[in-house]
Amino acid sequence: MEGTPQRVAAFEALAERYNATDPEYRVTMEVQDWDQIYTKIAGAAQSGLQPDMLFAIPDFATYVRNLGLGQPVTDVVRSLDSDYGLIDAAKAAYQDDDEFWAVPLYGMVQMLWYRKDMLSEAGLEAPTTWDELLNAAEALSTDGRSGIALPAGRNLATDQVLYSLMITGGAANFFTDDGAVALDTPETVAAFDIYKELLQYSPQDSASYAWGEPQAAFNSGAAAMAIEKGQYLAPFASESGLSPDQLGCAPIPVPDNGQPGSIYYSNGAMVLSEDEGRQAGSGEFLKWLLEPENYGDFLNAEPGLFLPVTSGGAELEQWRSNEILTTYAQCVDAMLDQSTTGALFGFVDGQYIDSIGEISGQNFLAQAVQQMYVNGMSAEEAAAWAQEQMQAAID
Repeated sequence: MEGTPQRVAAFEALAERYNATDPEYRVTMEVQDWDQIYTKIAGAAQSGLQPDMLFAIPDFATYVRNLGLGQPVTDVVRSLDSDYGLIDAAKAAYQDDDEFWAVPLYGMVQMLWYRKDMLSEAGLEAPTTWDELLNAAEALSTDGRSGIALPAGRNLATDQVLYSLMITGGAANFFTDDGAVALDTPETVAAFDIYKELLQYSPQDSASYAWGEPQAAFNSGAAAMAIEKGQYLAPFASESGLSPDQLGCAPIPVPDNGQPGSIYYSNGAMVLSEDEGRQAGSGEFLKWLLEPENYGDFLNAEPGLFLPVTSGGAELEQWRSNEILTTYAQCVDAMLDQSTTGALFGFVDGQYIDSIGEISGQNFLAQAVQQMYVNGMSAEEAAAWAQEQMQAAID
């Protein structure tokens, strides 16, 4: 589901390189879309025409498993862990019933991105608290420019940014010990409220924003700040016309009595084939991808967005020598540091909520944002509404 042209081209080149080794099973990549994959994989499950492998994130993996798809990949994960040392945060979210259900391949984490030229002009430093973030967004909003660009569409992009603020505000875990939804808390309401306040200083068409639109606004100078993952590195200089040193990055701001954090995704690959030979062939391909001579090229399909999940990956020369990563080395190190405080809904503190895919697949967090932004709900009303919708979805 990484469908941008440069990522597709990099993945296809790797598949061709692997196929040149004359494996028993050749690899063919097919591009999908996050907005459609839940429906398409459900249809594939019903027809019995699922792919041999499927890229996944932890919450989506639970959804796929609940469709009756997915094979344990425990032997592959343990082999990779023995060879390269897989990061705990990358593999833990795929472990259930003493088995691993996806092979972790790369991580993603969010940061606060800011235009140094604009903050300097306004006499501002990078905000570190929610109050400073809100004040900066207001101060940076001028005629023709928004202080911050935030997604407010019904999509995963909005879920992700809101959840990063929920983590810093102490609302990372919104489930009880027995798996019931416990979203409607003061901590959640506070995170919803800051998001609603910030949207006052986001472009007026934010209700249609996903990933690309905030980045386009940021690079064009139509917005001074954004919260997103590391795909902001590669196109900044060419699209903004500025020197690379004008791109600022900082940890997600925290409220008073808050904590550092960001949403963290362990992106991996599930094996869906029921054929033992294809299962083994899938495992061989995934192990090949993480070999040092291949892994750097895999991560650099989008330099800065895809972070290593191996203990030595951060120092992998094939990865770190990439021109984008050397240019923005400080931001790369900051993202690696931010990832140590990362979390993901449904997998906090060792949880494995097997119904989380039903919630994330319907983008209830993003729907709550739209209830506030489009329909005028208060943060309190939106939190109560989302609580009710989430619980109904898993009952």
